[in-house]
Amino acid sequence: MTSKPLPDHAFLQQALATARAAAEAAESVIRSHYLDQALGTEVKADQTPVTVADKAAEQVIRDTITGQFPEHGIYGEEFGRSDQADSDFLWLIDPIDGTKSFVRGYPFFSTQIALMYQQQLVVGVSNAPVFNEMAWATLGGGAFLNGQAILVDPDAAAHSRCVSTGNIQSLIQDNWQRFGALLTKFSKIRGYGDFYHYHLLASGKIDLVVESDVNILDIAALTLIVQEAGGIMTDIQGKPINLQTRSVMAGTQATHALGIHTLNE
Repeated sequence: MTSKPLPDHAFLQQALATARAAAEAAESVIRSHYLDQALGTEVKADQTPVTVADKAAEQVIRDTITGQFPEHGIYGEEFGRSDQADSDFLWLIDPIDGTKSFVRGYPFFSTQIALMYQQQLVVGVSNAPVFNEMAWATLGGGAFLNGQAILVDPDAAAHSRCVSTGNIQSLIQDNWQRFGALLTKFSKIRGYGDFYHYHLLASGKIDLVVESDVNILDIAALTLIVQEAGGIMTDIQGKPINLQTRSVMAGTQATHALGIHTLNE
């Protein structure tokens, strides 16, 4: 595909406003179903749950986006990819990232909305309804959490340096010893999970996130948020995040390099 100029600031702000409005509309749907014992949960072919809330939230997100950008493509967790195959723009949507948490009634779930232009992430919104936390970023525009600019902490003291891990089942099958060696280099080991450890990393409160068994819909918005906060986010081999990514190494320049070296030496 021939490279074209990146979208300008005015367009990115319009797309960000649309993504935030879509996330807020989805939040209303999600809150109306949270802790509802009659969610109508189904189990998909990959053995992950889906509820009426997932589908309703994705639909309202799609409606909000297509109302502003009818020519854009959309790839959503519940309804798949739309047929605008020729569009340079692709919206990536996970209406409830963390459905397992949602159906169990604990708050580690979020709505993830990102916009990709010619394979490059340009807008990202991560909204956690129960936490009352919305993070967002635009390419070149910095990262924000509830309206406040955020940055990773490049100078975390050794005595408080923290690594958070998630979905490590497949990671440790072949890398148990290397993974264990990485953990020993940090004073705190946590498993904050899902959106939350990325929000913490981008806000300078923890220092490294290692995760496997992800897909691009889980992490697209979070990737841009971490990068615009001054962090580095790749897969665990150090390759750039793309539509096929299945693992994450996210940190500051120093901790990301440490993680890549330790897991791949």
